[in-house]
Amino acid sequence: MSHTTGVRQAQKQQSRRALMDAALQLLEHQSFSSLGMREVTREAGMSPAGFYRHFRDLADLGVALVEEALDSLHAMVRAAFAEQGDPEELIDHAVQVIADHVREHRAHVRFIARERFGGVRPVREAIDAELARFTDEVAAALAAQPVSAKWSPEDIRMVAQLYVDHMVLTAAALQEADAEGERRIAATARRQLRLISLGRHHWMAD
Repeated sequence: MSHTTGVRQAQKQQSRRALMDAALQLLEHQSFSSLGMREVTREAGMSPAGFYRHFRDLADLGVALVEEALDSLHAMVRAAFAEQGDPEELIDHAVQVIADHVREHRAHVRFIARERFGGVRPVREAIDAELARFTDEVAAALAAQPVSAKWSPEDIRMVAQLYVDHMVLTAAALQEADAEGERRIAATARRQLRLISLGRHHWMAD
C-alpha cells in the first residue's frame, strides 16, 4: 500500500469515526428516529454530501453503531462465562465486567437501551440479531460446563437468554446511575444472577 493510499484510508476512517461520534453525542438527548442527517454532519463538521461516502442512510449509520456498541462486550462476557471456578466469584466478575463496560462505553449502552424497542426497524433488527448472536455465544460457554451435561440445547439456550436479558437490563440501569445507585444496582444484579444460577443447578429438564 502506498503512503498516499494509506493516508486516504486513515482520513476516511477518521471521517467515519467523526460521524459516528457526532451521532452518539446527539443521541444523548434524543431518539435515533428523530435524528437528521444534516444535524449529524453539522455536528461532525462535515458537508451533507460527505455523509454518503460512508453510509447509505441514517439507518446504515445506526446499524454500524449497534455493531460497535455490542462487539466489545461480546469478548468480555464470553471470557467471563468461559471461566471455571467458584460460582459466587464468577457472578461477581460478570457484574463487574458489565459495570466496567458501562463506564467506558456509556453512550453506546444508552443507545442500545433506548433503541432496542425503538422506531427505526433496521436498527431494532440489528440489535435483535446481535443479542441473538450474543445468546448463542453464552449458550456455547454454558454448554461446556459440567452442570449442563444433561441439558438439552433448547434449555441451555433458554438460560443463556435469561443471562443476556439480565445483563442488558443491568447495563441500561447502570448507565443512568450515580455512584450510590451503581452500587445498589450491582448488588441487586448479583443477587438475581445467583437466583438464576441456583435455579440452573436444580432445574429438572424434561
